[in-house]
Amino acid sequence: MQSDLSFVHLVLNASPLVQLVMATLMLASIISWTMIFDRSRVLKKARKAAENFEKRFWSGIDLAELYRSVDHNHGEITGMESIFHAGFREFARLKKHREIEPMAVVEGARRSMHVALSREMDELETHLSFLATVGSTSPYVGLFGTVWGIMNSFHALGNVKQATLALVAPGIAEALIATAMGLFAAIPAVVAYNRYSNDVERLNGRYEDFLDEFTTILQRQAHV
Repeated sequence: MQSDLSFVHLVLNASPLVQLVMATLMLASIISWTMIFDRSRVLKKARKAAENFEKRFWSGIDLAELYRSVDHNHGEITGMESIFHAGFREFARLKKHREIEPMAVVEGARRSMHVALSREMDELETHLSFLATVGSTSPYVGLFGTVWGIMNSFHALGNVKQATLALVAPGIAEALIATAMGLFAAIPAVVAYNRYSNDVERLNGRYEDFLDEFTTILQRQAHV
């Protein structure tokens, strides 16, 4: 008597708990891939937007004119544009008050830019924690399903007089599928998390460099 060791058969005949583990891992994998594609799109857009804005900023355009241009698209401001918009808006507002010291004006603009930077980083890091969680826990969830399935297989041996490999092979095979599914969910999530974390860190450095450079420009203008 031959046992059916096809993937579908093993999944359908697994114990309810092992099936629940498999379904959880499959759902985690689907969600992870959705987030992976979403983060790829968002980070690619952020890098392109930063490059385009830097070209405009360093082209010699008047800052007030650039601010009006950015403010016109207020609902679509992201990344470096958002940092510039927040800083110049606060700088212009504080500079109207003659009693405020120039350095206090610059410091106020700098604080506004840091708030904007923090918001941008929160947006870029969205879903990364989920990918990290899937990458670190999926193998253990799959291993739990494997251990449970193997326990059921050996428990079933207690009810037979003669144990054979053919008798335990289906149970062990269906249990090992849970481990395979855990790795299938974890590996892409870990790779994506490491790559996107590096991309976010590089963008953060780029934003901070711009913030410092723009602050230096505002310091010169504050004394005009």
